[in-house]
Amino acid sequence: MKATGINFRHLYFFRVVAAEGSVTRAAERLGLAIQTVSTQLAALEQSLGKSLLTQQGRRLVPTDAGRVALTYAEQIFELGDRMQEALNEADVGRTRLTVGISDSLPKLIANRLLQAAFGIDAPVKLICVEREFETLLADLALHKLDVVLTDRTVRATASLRVFSHLLGESEMMLFGTAPLARKYGRNFPRSLTGAPMLLPTRNNALRGRIDEWLLKHEVRPDIVGEFEDNAMLNTFGRDGRGLFFAPAGLEQDLRGQFNAVPVGGAPELREQFYALSSERRIRHPAVEAILTANSGLFAA
Repeated sequence: MKATGINFRHLYFFRVVAAEGSVTRAAERLGLAIQTVSTQLAALEQSLGKSLLTQQGRRLVPTDAGRVALTYAEQIFELGDRMQEALNEADVGRTRLTVGISDSLPKLIANRLLQAAFGIDAPVKLICVEREFETLLADLALHKLDVVLTDRTVRATASLRVFSHLLGESEMMLFGTAPLARKYGRNFPRSLTGAPMLLPTRNNALRGRIDEWLLKHEVRPDIVGEFEDNAMLNTFGRDGRGLFFAPAGLEQDLRGQFNAVPVGGAPELREQFYALSSERRIRHPAVEAILTANSGLFAA
């Protein structure tokens, strides 16, 4: 049977039943009669021509078609919630900016980039989420995010309409606590053989370039930790667990927040920073501000 249109009230009831695993519990949660929920769920299945739920033990669980429908239902109602929030923000003259931040991006860099968003005429309500890169891409493609800040680029394809905007780049330096810097700063970088070092994991865009730099200088440090999250890496560095690379432009921040001092520079080793958008032309004023921010943010 060809669907003639979805009743979103029915779809909402399906979502609640799927979450509760029971028509009875869903009816209690909704404050409705069991028959009402059951009837409207049946009406949704009839309109779609698909069975959405099946009994598994004592629970109702989604069928294959139900899992597909539930995925779209979650997106629909999340977008509805965002629409209501955006309308509420508009009533008070405030612009909502939802930003995805890659877990590999230095948080101090993310903070600097986001400062530009507060320079627009309208006040900004900032919502930041930090997730894995692939998850952020999916959320951006579904318009759950206005922009993604990351340290890697991505190519737009027919199935993935995502565009990369280079914000800038910074040369890297090796940092560590003062005792480690004194011990390994002499004869840098040859002194790094055997030095304790904290590195990003191999799925990080910077890791391959660090490995090449170490190979070029013929040094073999003792890699005592690998981290997906940059903030965690810096925290271990602050505790003196090992040396770590960071953008040279963050030297003053690292001194103040992490008691880290430079061990040596790696000017040929550079990290890029990107803003990813779902459209080539940016229309959000706060995202425009981020893209046009002074490139001096990345100067050493």
